[in-house]
Amino acid sequence: MIHHSHSSFIIHHSSFIIMLSILIPTFNYDARALVQAFCALADGSPFDTEIIIGDDASTRANDWLSAVEVMPKVRVLRVERNIGRARNLNRMADTARGEWLLIVDCDARVEDDFSLMAYQRAAAQAPVVCGGLRHPDTNPNPEATLRYKYERRADRQRGADIRQRAPYSQLSTFNLLVRRDVFMQIRFDEDCTEYGYEDTLFGKQLEQHGIAILHIDNPLVHVGLDTNAEYLKKVETGLHTLKKIEGKIGTHSRVTTFAERIRRWHLTGVVALIHRLTRSLVRRNLLSRHPSLLLFQWYKLGYYASLEEK
Repeated sequence: MIHHSHSSFIIHHSSFIIMLSILIPTFNYDARALVQAFCALADGSPFDTEIIIGDDASTRANDWLSAVEVMPKVRVLRVERNIGRARNLNRMADTARGEWLLIVDCDARVEDDFSLMAYQRAAAQAPVVCGGLRHPDTNPNPEATLRYKYERRADRQRGADIRQRAPYSQLSTFNLLVRRDVFMQIRFDEDCTEYGYEDTLFGKQLEQHGIAILHIDNPLVHVGLDTNAEYLKKVETGLHTLKKIEGKIGTHSRVTTFAERIRRWHLTGVVALIHRLTRSLVRRNLLSRHPSLLLFQWYKLGYYASLEEK
């Protein structure tokens, strides 16, 4: 177990500046505005800051990487073949020079209610600090109604006080500060080779090691919303990942909690059958402009049960 010494993040006088590494994993997304925003924040902070972009073999135009690579404080790491988010982040952390790592999703936006100094204050209290996220007040993409509707409902439960009630299962790596020695002990599980659940598994590992998490209200805004079709494909990929690592996650996922219940009631086959019979009808709703979140929850459970049947 790690013995937590938090004083290293406290600035005692102007000559003592800690090193902060901001890790931004990217794949087929232009994060130029986010990098510029963090460069501006870093210029106004007392931290010695570096920004590391780990591009996971993007297949779309990525000229923006060359544009930000020449900026002070910015480093770009590239790979020739896709390695997945977990391994990409581990690789970025290995090259980081900072005592603290700030992990940020590439499709985040910095707004006025985000502050690096809020993290500085919180880091004196815990070695892992989760800043949270929120979504725009209006949907930026009419083709993304499913994701937007789902996330806006989830935003109601994303206040720091609510997240702190179940700190490990509410951890999100969208906007997360971790002391480097803690990260190097836990790391992301590289069995998560595709989309989904690496943050859930990371939270469980922190709990098993008895490492404290502090949730604060220091949100970044999630703006890179997937279209309904893209999101549904991601969810299905994530459920395959979840099935692969179910033994490690246990009940840290709502889907596995429900799956265990229907397994106990010997209803897995029934749920899988109903899913197969209703799948095309439910998908039609989920891909529409007015998707039902209730049907979405059912679709995930049914899809997972069908994986179990296979």
